[in-house]
Amino acid sequence: MPDKSTTSEAPNSKTPTLKLDDAKTNTAELNAAPVPSGPARKIYTIVKYGDPILEKPSNAISKFDAELAGLAEDMFATMYAAQGIGLAAPQIGKSIRVAVVDVTSGKNPEAKTVLVNPEIIHFEGEKREEEGCLSIPGFRGYVVRPQFVTLKAQDLKGEWFELRGEDLLARAFCHEIDHLNGILFLQHLSMLKRDMIRRKIKKLRKQGEW
Repeated sequence: MPDKSTTSEAPNSKTPTLKLDDAKTNTAELNAAPVPSGPARKIYTIVKYGDPILEKPSNAISKFDAELAGLAEDMFATMYAAQGIGLAAPQIGKSIRVAVVDVTSGKNPEAKTVLVNPEIIHFEGEKREEEGCLSIPGFRGYVVRPQFVTLKAQDLKGEWFELRGEDLLARAFCHEIDHLNGILFLQHLSMLKRDMIRRKIKKLRKQGEW
Protein backbone atom coordinates (compact mmCIF):
# COMPACT_ATOMS: atom_id res chain seq x y z
CA MET A 1 0.00 0.00 0.00
CA PRO A 2 1.51 3.35 -0.98
CA ASP A 3 2.24 5.90 1.72
CA LYS A 4 -0.19 8.77 1.96
CA SER A 5 1.10 12.11 0.82
CA THR A 6 0.98 15.09 3.11
CA THR A 7 -0.40 18.52 2.39
CA SER A 8 2.54 20.32 3.96
CA GLU A 9 3.93 23.10 1.83
CA ALA A 10 7.65 22.89 1.25
CA PRO A 11 9.83 25.95 0.71
CA ASN A 12 10.11 27.04 -2.91
CA SER A 13 13.08 25.27 -4.42
CA LYS A 14 14.07 23.36 -7.48
CA THR A 15 13.48 19.71 -6.77
CA PRO A 16 16.39 17.53 -7.90
CA THR A 17 15.75 14.00 -9.09
CA LEU A 18 17.98 11.16 -8.03
CA LYS A 19 17.85 8.04 -10.18
CA LEU A 20 19.36 4.63 -9.74
CA ASP A 21 21.57 4.05 -12.79
CA ASP A 22 21.20 0.29 -12.50
CA ALA A 23 17.72 -1.04 -13.29
CA LYS A 24 17.69 -3.36 -10.27
CA THR A 25 14.54 -3.12 -8.19
CA ASN A 26 15.33 -5.43 -5.27
CA THR A 27 15.06 -3.32 -2.14
CA ALA A 28 16.53 -5.63 0.46
CA GLU A 29 20.09 -5.55 1.64
CA LEU A 30 22.31 -5.15 -1.44
CA ASN A 31 25.91 -6.31 -1.47
CA ALA A 32 27.81 -3.53 0.21
CA ALA A 33 30.93 -1.92 -1.16
CA PRO A 34 33.78 -1.22 1.26
CA VAL A 35 33.00 1.59 3.66
CA PRO A 36 34.68 4.81 2.49
CA SER A 37 37.92 5.58 4.29
CA GLY A 38 37.91 8.12 7.09
CA PRO A 39 37.74 8.33 10.87
CA ALA A 40 36.67 5.14 12.61
CA ARG A 41 32.92 5.17 13.17
CA LYS A 42 30.76 3.45 15.73
CA ILE A 43 28.92 0.39 14.47
CA TYR A 44 25.60 0.05 16.25
CA THR A 45 23.75 -3.17 16.96
CA ILE A 46 20.62 -3.11 14.82
CA VAL A 47 17.39 -3.44 16.79
CA LYS A 48 15.28 -6.41 15.75
CA TYR A 49 11.55 -6.82 15.34
CA GLY A 50 9.87 -7.17 18.72
CA ASP A 51 11.49 -4.11 20.28
CA PRO A 52 8.73 -1.53 20.96
CA ILE A 53 10.88 1.34 19.63
CA LEU A 54 10.35 0.06 16.09
CA GLU A 55 6.60 0.51 16.30
CA LYS A 56 6.23 4.00 17.73
CA PRO A 57 6.57 7.37 15.98
CA SER A 58 9.93 9.08 16.44
CA ASN A 59 10.46 12.53 17.88
CA ALA A 60 11.26 15.51 15.65
CA ILE A 61 14.80 16.87 15.75
CA SER A 62 15.31 20.52 16.67
CA LYS A 63 19.03 20.58 17.51
CA PHE A 64 21.45 20.53 14.58
CA ASP A 65 24.99 20.13 15.85
CA ALA A 66 28.17 18.10 15.58
CA GLU A 67 26.62 15.29 17.60
CA LEU A 68 23.86 14.85 15.02
CA ALA A 69 26.38 14.95 12.17
CA GLY A 70 28.47 12.31 13.91
CA LEU A 71 25.42 10.13 14.47
CA ALA A 72 24.59 10.31 10.77
CA GLU A 73 28.08 9.11 9.85
CA ASP A 74 27.81 6.29 12.40
CA MET A 75 24.48 5.33 10.84
CA PHE A 76 26.06 5.15 7.38
CA ALA A 77 28.87 2.97 8.76
CA THR A 78 26.34 0.71 10.51
CA MET A 79 24.23 0.47 7.36
CA TYR A 80 27.20 -0.44 5.16
CA ALA A 81 28.41 -3.03 7.68
CA ALA A 82 24.97 -4.65 7.59
CA GLN A 83 24.87 -4.53 3.76
CA GLY A 84 21.85 -2.23 3.71
CA ILE A 85 20.78 0.68 1.53
CA GLY A 86 18.83 2.58 4.20
CA LEU A 87 18.74 2.92 7.98
CA ALA A 88 16.48 4.86 10.33
CA ALA A 89 17.42 5.98 13.84
CA PRO A 90 14.85 3.72 15.60
CA GLN A 91 16.74 0.76 14.12
CA ILE A 92 19.71 1.64 16.31
CA GLY A 93 17.55 2.35 19.35
CA LYS A 94 17.14 6.11 18.94
CA SER A 95 13.60 7.47 18.66
CA ILE A 96 14.45 10.54 16.59
CA ARG A 97 13.50 11.51 13.04
CA VAL A 98 16.68 10.96 11.08
CA ALA A 99 17.42 8.39 8.41
CA VAL A 100 20.24 7.72 5.96
CA VAL A 101 19.94 6.30 2.46
CA ASP A 102 22.50 5.18 -0.13
CA VAL A 103 21.15 2.90 -2.84
CA THR A 104 24.69 2.46 -4.24
CA SER A 105 25.85 0.77 -1.02
CA GLY A 106 28.83 3.09 -0.68
CA LYS A 107 29.97 2.94 -4.30
CA ASN A 108 29.04 6.56 -5.03
CA PRO A 109 29.74 9.06 -2.21
CA GLU A 110 27.40 11.58 -3.86
CA ALA A 111 24.48 9.19 -3.34
CA LYS A 112 24.74 9.43 0.46
CA THR A 113 21.58 11.14 1.67
CA VAL A 114 20.73 12.27 5.20
CA LEU A 115 17.06 12.97 5.90
CA VAL A 116 16.17 14.88 9.04
CA ASN A 117 12.46 15.29 9.86
CA PRO A 118 11.46 14.01 6.40
CA GLU A 119 7.95 14.03 4.99
CA ILE A 120 6.59 12.71 1.72
CA ILE A 121 4.78 15.56 -0.04
CA HIS A 122 3.94 13.91 -3.35
CA PHE A 123 3.90 10.48 -4.94
CA GLU A 124 2.97 8.99 -8.29
CA GLY A 125 2.47 5.54 -9.75
CA GLU A 126 2.79 2.14 -8.13
CA LYS A 127 5.31 -0.69 -8.21
CA ARG A 128 5.13 -4.03 -6.44
CA GLU A 129 8.57 -5.29 -5.54
CA GLU A 130 10.19 -7.49 -2.92
CA GLU A 131 11.50 -5.83 0.23
CA GLY A 132 13.55 -6.86 3.21
CA CYS A 133 14.53 -5.03 6.38
CA LEU A 134 17.68 -4.97 8.49
CA SER A 135 15.48 -5.19 11.60
CA ILE A 136 13.72 -8.29 10.28
CA PRO A 137 16.66 -10.28 8.88
CA GLY A 138 15.94 -13.33 6.80
CA PHE A 139 12.41 -12.38 5.83
CA ARG A 140 11.12 -10.74 2.67
CA GLY A 141 7.81 -9.86 1.09
CA TYR A 142 6.26 -8.04 -1.85
CA VAL A 143 5.18 -4.49 -1.08
CA VAL A 144 3.41 -1.93 -3.26
CA ARG A 145 5.12 1.47 -3.10
CA PRO A 146 4.95 4.63 -5.21
CA GLN A 147 7.17 4.62 -8.29
CA PHE A 148 7.98 8.31 -7.86
CA VAL A 149 8.25 10.18 -4.57
CA THR A 150 8.99 13.78 -3.66
CA LEU A 151 9.94 14.51 -0.07
CA LYS A 152 10.96 17.49 1.98
CA ALA A 153 13.49 17.19 4.77
CA GLN A 154 16.16 19.10 6.62
CA ASP A 155 19.87 18.61 6.20
CA LEU A 156 22.42 18.43 9.00
CA LYS A 157 22.46 22.23 9.22
CA GLY A 158 18.69 22.44 9.56
CA GLU A 159 18.14 23.75 6.03
CA TRP A 160 15.00 22.52 4.27
CA PHE A 161 15.26 20.91 0.85
CA GLU A 162 13.15 18.84 -1.52
CA LEU A 163 14.26 15.64 -3.19
CA ARG A 164 12.65 13.43 -5.80
CA GLY A 165 13.38 9.75 -6.21
CA GLU A 166 12.12 7.01 -8.44
CA ASP A 167 12.01 3.21 -8.39
CA LEU A 168 14.51 1.84 -5.83
CA LEU A 169 15.32 5.26 -4.39
CA ALA A 170 11.63 6.11 -3.98
CA ARG A 171 11.09 2.75 -2.28
CA ALA A 172 14.00 3.36 0.09
CA PHE A 173 12.64 6.79 1.01
CA CYS A 174 9.21 5.32 1.78
CA HIS A 175 10.65 2.41 3.75
CA GLU A 176 12.81 4.62 5.97
CA ILE A 177 10.12 7.26 6.56
CA ASP A 178 7.80 4.41 7.52
CA HIS A 179 10.36 3.45 10.17
CA LEU A 180 10.28 7.01 11.55
CA ASN A 181 6.49 6.73 11.78
CA GLY A 182 6.63 3.39 13.62
CA ILE A 183 5.58 1.36 10.58
CA LEU A 184 7.36 -1.80 9.44
CA PHE A 185 7.17 -3.33 5.99
CA LEU A 186 5.30 -6.25 7.55
CA GLN A 187 2.29 -3.98 7.88
CA HIS A 188 2.12 -3.69 4.10
CA LEU A 189 1.94 -7.47 3.61
CA SER A 190 -1.16 -9.65 3.48
CA MET A 191 -2.42 -10.81 6.85
CA LEU A 192 -1.52 -14.40 5.95
CA LYS A 193 2.08 -13.55 5.04
CA ARG A 194 2.46 -11.25 8.05
CA ASP A 195 1.20 -13.87 10.50
CA MET A 196 3.44 -16.53 8.99
CA ILE A 197 6.52 -14.34 9.49
CA ARG A 198 5.48 -13.47 13.04
CA ARG A 199 5.05 -17.14 13.91
CA LYS A 200 8.50 -17.96 12.55
CA ILE A 201 10.06 -15.11 14.52
CA LYS A 202 8.28 -16.27 17.67
CA LYS A 203 9.75 -19.73 17.16
CA LEU A 204 13.23 -18.28 16.61
CA ARG A 205 12.88 -16.24 19.79
CA LYS A 206 11.96 -19.35 21.81
CA GLN A 207 15.04 -21.07 20.40
CA GLY A 208 17.20 -18.13 21.42
CA GLU A 209 18.03 -17.32 17.79
CA TRP A 210 16.35 -13.89 17.61
